[in-house]
Amino acid sequence: MAHLNKVQLIGNVGNDPEIRYLDNNNPQGQQNKVASFRMATTERYKDRNGQIQSKTEWHNIVIWNGKATVVEKFVHKGSNIYVEGKLTTRQWTDISRSEERFSRNAET
Repeated sequence: MAHLNKVQLIGNVGNDPEIRYLDNNNPQGQQNKVASFRMATTERYKDRNGQIQSKTEWHNIVIWNGKATVVEKFVHKGSNIYVEGKLTTRQWTDISRSEERFSRNAET
């Protein structure tokens, strides 16, 4: 049985992307880059009374290397964009609250 982990989102960027350069020894001398930002997608529908309702979901977006360079140049808060990638889950312990935390990201 085949498996698929794919997400496609169209929405608006909620904040200017944060660009980080990763410190590693890349043999080609290129530095790895990652762009991260939040993105809103809105679903609109009619309720039973015929009134238009909307529901907004927020997504964490993580984009790597060459695509991060494109994001750095062209994507800003409020930009309407299309993102295609995979879902990833990150888990960590919040020391200040002594609790397990996680985030689900769309990553490309």
